[in-house]
Amino acid sequence: MIAGVRDTIRRHAMLAGGEAVLVAVSGGPDSVALLWALEALAGELRLRLSVVHVDHGLRPDSADDAAFVAALARSRGLPVAVEGITIAPGGSLEARAREARYAALLRHATRLGADRVALGHTADDQAETVLMRLLEGAGPRGLAGIPPLRGVFIRPLIETRRSEVLGALTVAGLAWREDPSNRDLKFLRNRIRHELLPFLAATYNPAIVTALNRAAALTRGLLGELATVAARELAAGAVGGQDEVVLARSRLAALPGEVAAEVLRLAAERLGGAVPLRSWAHRGLRRVLGDPPPRRPLRVGSVTVEVSGDHVRVARGPRPRLVPRPLAVPGLTPFPELGRGLAARVFERPPDYAPPREPERVAFDADRLGQPLGVRGRRAGDRFVPFGAPGPRRLKSFLIDLGIPRWERLSLPLVLAGDEIVWVVGVRRAAVAPVTAATRRVLEIAVIPLAEDGTRGVTSGPGGPP
Repeated sequence: MIAGVRDTIRRHAMLAGGEAVLVAVSGGPDSVALLWALEALAGELRLRLSVVHVDHGLRPDSADDAAFVAALARSRGLPVAVEGITIAPGGSLEARAREARYAALLRHATRLGADRVALGHTADDQAETVLMRLLEGAGPRGLAGIPPLRGVFIRPLIETRRSEVLGALTVAGLAWREDPSNRDLKFLRNRIRHELLPFLAATYNPAIVTALNRAAALTRGLLGELATVAARELAAGAVGGQDEVVLARSRLAALPGEVAAEVLRLAAERLGGAVPLRSWAHRGLRRVLGDPPPRRPLRVGSVTVEVSGDHVRVARGPRPRLVPRPLAVPGLTPFPELGRGLAARVFERPPDYAPPREPERVAFDADRLGQPLGVRGRRAGDRFVPFGAPGPRRLKSFLIDLGIPRWERLSLPLVLAGDEIVWVVGVRRAAVAPVTAATRRVLEIAVIPLAEDGTRGVTSGPGGPP
């Protein structure tokens, strides 16, 4: 059995050697065998082992399980801790207990500085999971079963049969605890374990556990290839920062549907939405590319996905609303919520002065602008006269016609002179106060990036505001 565990660890690159490994031990045979196997391999892999037991508090004798694990660890000279958890109400008891257990294991691993958390799932657990998800109508991701390695969690026994575990423990003379709830047939997993799998093995395929494990491994391989293709596409087509990823909807639509949905899933994962997605979420990701696209943002884990024109935005939340403020002239008006600022200066117009043409710099006749000068975000009913246009336009329609997505429209700064919009920042100036041969003083305003402390970052090029 230990040789098989060694092969599993190597095959799935679970450990490189020298790690601190937290072993989750419930007291049942699988977790006791896991601890025993890792102890046997600790010397050659230079592992530093410690033990944790999670007490769910769901049975009157759960304290006896904790005491058993504590005594087992101390008898082997290993540090041990017991983590008590409270199961949140609502939903499936198994799912809620699992979620609370994994959260407790992560907390304890973080406190200890553990590199890996070892769990005792076996090949039989894998077969039960695949069959259970098949009966529930799961898609490929569900049929891939339990991953051997995910994040800090490793499962060195995932290719070991439960019969091997019990045989090894008997030969080694090791005791374990039996959890009576594992025989309670009100749980679907237990009915599959004690009724369905034995029936399938006796009637259809004696190697049903091996067959289900092989099917799960093949599915994981296909999903791995899908993730590789999607990651390449995400790297090539995504723009954004720490809190959002923006993709071209037309580019996504040109991909096979499952690849496009996987690109969106990986984008959500990059932003911290790394939660198992149910079938409704996968359908929602595919619907983003449908016709017509959803009008409302779609929630996927802890992030939202929304569509505007040819843009798809995956983000932790809405962009911050702009707080109105006066424009400093001369000086810097920072917008920390946007990571940018407006730098303004006034100067006498040189004879050879040419107004700037780049979108993030603008010039006005300083003496023909209304007062006071200020900056705010867009409001319902806003209108302005774009430079070169025959008359006023509704600002919303103007921005839509330019293809500016909804989330950018909501956080776009507007420079006002009195009550008049004179510059849609970075988009278009208004027709008001143009610089002409009669202009004596010029007001120049430029967009500049802000440093993390809110001060001026790199200016926008030669000739920028001092």
